[in-house]
Amino acid sequence: MESGKFVIAAQEAEAMAKTAGVAALKELLPLLVPTAQRLARPPISNYPVGAVGLGTSGRIFLGVNLEFPGLPLNHSVHAEQFLVANAAAQGEAGISCIAVSSFPCGHCRQFLQEIRGAGEIQILVTSDEDAAFRPLSSLLPHRFGPFDLLHKGIPLLLEPHDNDLGSVESAVIAGGGQEVYEGIEKEGIQQRLRAAAGAAAKASHAPYSGCAAGFAVADGEGRVYAGSYMESAAYNPSLGPVQAAMVGYVAACGGVGGEYRGWGIFAAALVEKEAAAVSHDGTARIFLEAVAPGAHLNVYRFRSSATV
Repeated sequence: MESGKFVIAAQEAEAMAKTAGVAALKELLPLLVPTAQRLARPPISNYPVGAVGLGTSGRIFLGVNLEFPGLPLNHSVHAEQFLVANAAAQGEAGISCIAVSSFPCGHCRQFLQEIRGAGEIQILVTSDEDAAFRPLSSLLPHRFGPFDLLHKGIPLLLEPHDNDLGSVESAVIAGGGQEVYEGIEKEGIQQRLRAAAGAAAKASHAPYSGCAAGFAVADGEGRVYAGSYMESAAYNPSLGPVQAAMVGYVAACGGVGGEYRGWGIFAAALVEKEAAAVSHDGTARIFLEAVAPGAHLNVYRFRSSATV
């Protein structure tokens, strides 16, 4: 397996399982957990968590915990959240098994409920003395989730979403100075950021608030990474679009670069609903001030077709 790889193709996964001498793909997952742990970024807790999941496509996805110095702890990304956001970004339709280095916290057990058939996802904890795959329902037997709040037929997490963005208006909220602004406009980066954040907003999972949102960042090489907002029926375990974009950044960079501070981000864009009940622009500004001071931010607010 290539170092720093966060997605393993189905054919490669089969070959790795054969080399490792395991009969089933899910048996390969716990063997990859130490690799995932080494990619974690926990500068506050110094407690690396690695998660490895098997998608219904046969692909394997890695997830790690991310922590951001200078920010409240609720900006952190849990390894299981990273794994799901990573899978969603790759168009994965479902997760059948997860091996993780530590028992999933209540936050993550709840977040996973957004996946259809969540109770049947098999979880193995490598640090458990009696490590074995067990259904998620055994870790959260009396669960609360989308089935309590949503009508049947509404798409869940990892299922296709096509949110109505209608018309979009631009508002510059914060910036890194006129020179930065002119530079990203000249290179066409802001247009790509807007398109990436818009696509992420269209794909976001926000059935409880109706406030679709997407965020995108650009590094010094002009590469763009985006993330979609992912809501939880319990609200607090939701993964914001800013954190989701950082998942995309870390996964694409192979877990290297930007040693906790000075991530190399110099521009960003947020697409969200006009007069949203749930807004992310304050979070985006606070986040960028901590991890990328001076980065230019554009916020685009959309008005759905129903209200245009």
